[in-house]
Amino acid sequence: MKETIYLLTGAAGFLGINVSQSLIARGKKVRALVLEGDPAAKRIPPEAEIIGGNLLDPASLDEFFDVSSGAEVIVLHIASFVTVNPEWNQKVYDVNVTGTKNIIKKCLEYKVKKLVYISSTGAIPEIPKGQVIKEINSFDINAVVGCYSKTKAEATQLVLDAVRDTRLDASIVYPSGICGPGDFAYTFFARFIIDCANGAMPAGIAGSFNSVDVRDLADGVIACAEKGRKGEGYIMSNSFVTIQDIFSLIHRFTGAPEVKVVLPVPAAKFLAFFAEIAAKITKKPAMLTTFSIYNLARNNNFDCSRAVQELGFKCRPFEKTIEDTIDWLQAEGKIQIGDGFPVPVVKKAA
Repeated sequence: MKETIYLLTGAAGFLGINVSQSLIARGKKVRALVLEGDPAAKRIPPEAEIIGGNLLDPASLDEFFDVSSGAEVIVLHIASFVTVNPEWNQKVYDVNVTGTKNIIKKCLEYKVKKLVYISSTGAIPEIPKGQVIKEINSFDINAVVGCYSKTKAEATQLVLDAVRDTRLDASIVYPSGICGPGDFAYTFFARFIIDCANGAMPAGIAGSFNSVDVRDLADGVIACAEKGRKGEGYIMSNSFVTIQDIFSLIHRFTGAPEVKVVLPVPAAKFLAFFAEIAAKITKKPAMLTTFSIYNLARNNNFDCSRAVQELGFKCRPFEKTIEDTIDWLQAEGKIQIGDGFPVPVVKKAA
């Protein structure tokens, strides 16, 4: 059998590290692309081969793609510039769209066996509440909201176009929000738990949340590389939960006072309007924005049945993910309640 090597972009990120760990645990050979000087590279498993390079510098990618003769190459394009700011951002476009275009070209040049592109459920147009959002076959940047979603939609279409017009074999993964222990960038979900558990969130906003455990997503990405059909996409999500559900879980697992005040969406939008005006004056990020409210109020009910049926995708209950994340945050000293720092987790009854 030919040797297989997995090439990972975004290898120093939250998902990339988990994918690397899962592949190495299976005895697979991993090559990781990182920006020169990226401090997060220290978290990449030592068994992985680290190559310096930049998605926006095609020449720097040659060492990353150049493998020993006869080896089969599977590329997992995980790198992405994530932003919660809906406004146009050239850097976001460059990384998400131009970077993906460069990866596609190198995949064709080096005749890789398979490309798996990590897109986002944000690239899929929202449909009315009460309906389940499923995979689609073409993408329109004008059908989605926000710079990140638009760039992911455009990049996803580039991958599909390459599958149609060239010999490229590629599949696509559409994660919902990504959460779980080990999020050292302390992105939205981790920050939400920290603020809530430490009493820095006096009120919430009516809405829902859908987030896939990073450990399950990592396994799903690998399954897509092994079983994903050419030109097909796979939503990988969890069941959606309400914001009040999350408050109740954080209360259960930490003992922190439960947030009882949940603002209706119209009231939250009213407050966000003034918060955004204040942010422009003070030059400080707004704690509440109309775009963040949109993401909580939108339809977050995604259908992952295709990934379950074709790839064997499994996602642990959200309750378990939030419990594990809280355990990790407490071990990192990020959760403080009362005079204790950190407070012992209050476990649920068996």
